[in-house]
Amino acid sequence: MGKFINPFTDYGFKKIFGQEVSKELLMEFLNDLLEGERVITDLTFLNNEQLPIYPGERIAIYDIFCTTDTGEKIIVEMQNRSQVYFKERALYYLSHAIVRQGVKGESWKFDIKAVYGVFFINFLLDENHKLRTDVILTDRETGKLFSDKLRQIFIALPLFNKTETECETDFERWIFVLNNMETLNRMPFKAQKAVFEKLEEIVDVHSLSEEDRVRYENSVNAYRDYLATIDYAAKKGSEEGFEEGFEKGIEKGFEKGIEKGIEKGIEKGIEKGIEKGIEKGIEKGIEKGIEKGIEKGRREEKFETARNLKSLGMTSEQIMQVTGLSLTEIESL
Repeated sequence: MGKFINPFTDYGFKKIFGQEVSKELLMEFLNDLLEGERVITDLTFLNNEQLPIYPGERIAIYDIFCTTDTGEKIIVEMQNRSQVYFKERALYYLSHAIVRQGVKGESWKFDIKAVYGVFFINFLLDENHKLRTDVILTDRETGKLFSDKLRQIFIALPLFNKTETECETDFERWIFVLNNMETLNRMPFKAQKAVFEKLEEIVDVHSLSEEDRVRYENSVNAYRDYLATIDYAAKKGSEEGFEEGFEKGIEKGFEKGIEKGIEKGIEKGIEKGIEKGIEKGIEKGIEKGIEKGIEKGRREEKFETARNLKSLGMTSEQIMQVTGLSLTEIESL
């Protein structure tokens, strides 16, 4: 176990940014993130589990949910694995925080405060190979800001490859530390920014109480088990998908080969046609078979992953985020 905690674990991320004692760290990071735009002087942590407004509505659970001194709502999350509808999920969370500001009665005139979503992602956002992606509401033609009430900031951590000496801004220094924290032997940048001294105190594993150390170790084990499960699921899915795809490919290829052979046989002879048809059919059949096999294998492994995570004590909502399965599918396991 390293000298400093792993920020990619659930415990580690919330230890750094999600508790009252480390509020200064979150404010410093957000101010560095929004440098030149505004300055946050205070934050208040809010309940990160937002119950549904209407029966049947999904519960919104945030890693960190807070409000600034001027009323803006900020959601901060760490996502280690891509999801099919990750961007939609992020938008749903921000929309939920906007709707929650509604006040009953005629006196309220839709005076909402801005909602920010800051998403650390340990994967690439589609084909967008940018470290930082800012999403705002603008006019499509002119690019002029239409409303400042909703903003999403995605930080793709795998795209940051600067060394310690190459970091030029405080934002880059933050990302370097988060990306490398578990392997660092000392906390860098303390001379450039005092907040890194505070960070060093909070993330030092040896400074944790016995109770917190147990929680952290459990969180690390769960994180490593999760990574191992994902690796196994990908490998197993590929192997089983290939086997099934190969069998189906030969079967379909033979059928297609005969069909093509008959057509070609009119011109070049049934014997030559079957030979060519089988060759082409097997090639296409294997290709399609492998594709379908891998797809089926991945879905089966999603269920296996869900079972493993459920046995580790993760909630259905957390498992939904990891696997992309529906609540009904998870609860049926």
